[in-house]
Amino acid sequence: MRLASVIKGGVAIAALGVIVAWVVTRPDPLPDDAFAGLTPDVAHGEQVFWAAGCASCHAAENAEGEAKLVLSGGMAFASPFGTFYAPNISSDPDHGIGSWSMQDLGNAMMRGVSPSGQHLYPAFPYVSYAKAETQDIADLYAFLQTVPADATPSRPHDMPFPFNIRRAMGGWKFLFFDTDWVLTGDLTPEETRGRYLVEALGHCGECHTPRNALGAMDRTRWLAGGPTPDGKGKFPNITPAALDWSKADIIEYLTSGFTPDYDSAGGHMALVVQNTAKLPETDRAAIVAYLKKVPPVE
Repeated sequence: MRLASVIKGGVAIAALGVIVAWVVTRPDPLPDDAFAGLTPDVAHGEQVFWAAGCASCHAAENAEGEAKLVLSGGMAFASPFGTFYAPNISSDPDHGIGSWSMQDLGNAMMRGVSPSGQHLYPAFPYVSYAKAETQDIADLYAFLQTVPADATPSRPHDMPFPFNIRRAMGGWKFLFFDTDWVLTGDLTPEETRGRYLVEALGHCGECHTPRNALGAMDRTRWLAGGPTPDGKGKFPNITPAALDWSKADIIEYLTSGFTPDYDSAGGHMALVVQNTAKLPETDRAAIVAYLKKVPPVE
């Protein structure tokens, strides 16, 4: 009888654990009225598009000029968890996101949830985009409806077991999906704008902040640099401990890609500069004001 009671108790505990895990890992989309009452601004949506770096990952490799707006996807991102491929986010209704609603885009960018209700992998930087303003997402949605349609199918991610279990991403989100601002305290309007551009739309921390064993950003070493996900290089430290360029030098770098030593941006950073160059100079200055305010990390 005692053994039977122990077995029953164990089964009950296991069942409770399964229920708790199912609840914890469930997708958590935005409220249905998240975009109610918003009027999209297509022109401003283009500015959000460049600030958010959409073309850097979703345009075809080596695309230039107007071809940067053909968001056919395909860029590969190797990581310790598998290889991710940027999807087609063109206006094509079948292979892109042309059939998505504004709510669908908001759920993907701010909650990491697909239109079918599945978790998205955080290689798509929704942990950062989650801090975006819903008006900006609405404006971006309106702009994305205007980009060319492309019928290139999205390439499936190459994820080994157990990382191919999307439901498990709910547990990752439960542990690491932190939408609080990193830099807090008294900020000027310019520094506040810079924080929004760096921490939210620009998602700079996604590359320049080291990650833990489960791939989450180590916010205690914010923007301190670290190894690239493929293990073949390093992202630089861009806190004041290492980035000691003047404000004018950094603004110039974000405009032309040229460093004070007459070098130029390379790799993926060259794509980032193509984006920041399209922003108003006040935004580039705001980014610099924020970077100068970030605590130095050796």
